[in-house]
Amino acid sequence: MKFTVNVDCTPQEAREFLGLPNVQPMQEKAMKKFEEKLLSGISAMSPDAILKNWMSFNPEQFGEMFKMFGGLGGSKK
Repeated sequence: MKFTVNVDCTPQEAREFLGLPNVQPMQEKAMKKFEEKLLSGISAMSPDAILKNWMSFNPEQFGEMFKMFGGLGGSKK
């Protein structure tokens, strides 16, 4: 035997009917913190900030990196 029951209610009404806790205030706080972190991270993605990051490397590090990559692909004789 198979029964199908359709209930027309809002999510809030369904949570109350099933006895689930109201987590909306906690979700709002979490989303606010997430938004603040996201917006603060966007400033680090500006072209100026990226160039400052790239240009802060030591040129000697680039030379060592190219030497290392140069030895990876070729065969040594």
